[in-house]
Amino acid sequence: MGDEVGWSAAPENTLPSLRHGITMFDGIEFDIRITSDQELVIHHDRTVSIPKSALQGRSPWTEEWTLDELEEVGFLSFEDLLKDSTVREHWTSKGKMGCVEIKRPHPKAASGGGFLGKQHHIRQVSETMKLAEAHLDAYEIPRENTVFYAFHKHMPQSAKMAQTNRPWAALIPYIAPYGSRNFQRIKAFRQYLTTPFGRLIRHHRQQGSSMLPCAMEYFETPTKYLPLGRHVGLSGNGLKRLTAKREGMPTYVWPTKARNEHAVLEAGMTALTDSADPALSWLPSGHARWRHPATRPLDESQKIQLKQATQENHQSILTELMDNTPTWEECDAHRRQILVKQWKSQWNWQGEIDAILQEHHAASPPWSTPRLIGHRGSGKTSRPVLTDVHSM
Repeated sequence: MGDEVGWSAAPENTLPSLRHGITMFDGIEFDIRITSDQELVIHHDRTVSIPKSALQGRSPWTEEWTLDELEEVGFLSFEDLLKDSTVREHWTSKGKMGCVEIKRPHPKAASGGGFLGKQHHIRQVSETMKLAEAHLDAYEIPRENTVFYAFHKHMPQSAKMAQTNRPWAALIPYIAPYGSRNFQRIKAFRQYLTTPFGRLIRHHRQQGSSMLPCAMEYFETPTKYLPLGRHVGLSGNGLKRLTAKREGMPTYVWPTKARNEHAVLEAGMTALTDSADPALSWLPSGHARWRHPATRPLDESQKIQLKQATQENHQSILTELMDNTPTWEECDAHRRQILVKQWKSQWNWQGEIDAILQEHHAASPPWSTPRLIGHRGSGKTSRPVLTDVHSM
């Protein structure tokens, strides 16, 4: 436990960060935006995240820069991520997941569509999705290893317009692409208060979402008690209600801290983590850390072995389990049957075991399998994201 000497997270959403995340975990989450020349760049913020002195009078909005200009100061194109052999191998051949968050521009940006441009916003997200899907298809990224999502009220309309065949979902509560952080949180908090977990999951099912992106606040004390309705949780009756309401619907939880990572995964949900230090092998909750719950899944006896680990002996147990546990890709039909039966019983998955297995063959674990996902690669980093920027 603790920091490995010499290791520090690479800037978020950069190639070193994303390589590290997809190798270390079951997948990665990252953000994409359309540039002014209709290309895709991997970038979270609505403003170009470099020192203000490096802007030199240019527009601060990311969407008003060309891809070449953004690459010149150090940002990564979506296509170059897909070209990387390490990322592509893990994404295509090792069953790793790519969570692609589509970012909308600020309404005042040239491509922003204004504050009331509903149809423009729908088209803008749709175009981003179509461009991304074209790249994913060109590099043969499996459909079941990708999900699109966005803080976008009209995600169903955008997905329909894009005619995507990949999973998608809206991020709720909705965070507007404008305003200060405090403004955004206050605006989202009002929606959170009126959207208990049961209503949230019904809304996603009615929309046709493939999965449920969910804020950690729904499961932690005291915030889990705030929405108007019955709360859910990670233990006791709250966990029973959570499992019953989800019925195995894939649920991706952010931000998952190291202290609650084990509980999120044990509840059958996917954890998006900012904790990518390779030396973090013992969690603050008092559990050994298993970094590949989906792509190197443990059977019931192995999970018991892991739970019985102590801080003193956990390294040897982790090494033994790594040596003796096949990846999902390597699992034979019998082991896959055992694992899916275990998950179906524990987390109230719907459908027959054989049907679940037929939908998920090769290296990709079943869609509802809990995963550990690297947030923005190796975790969120400070602002500006890139500091060593030369003048253009």
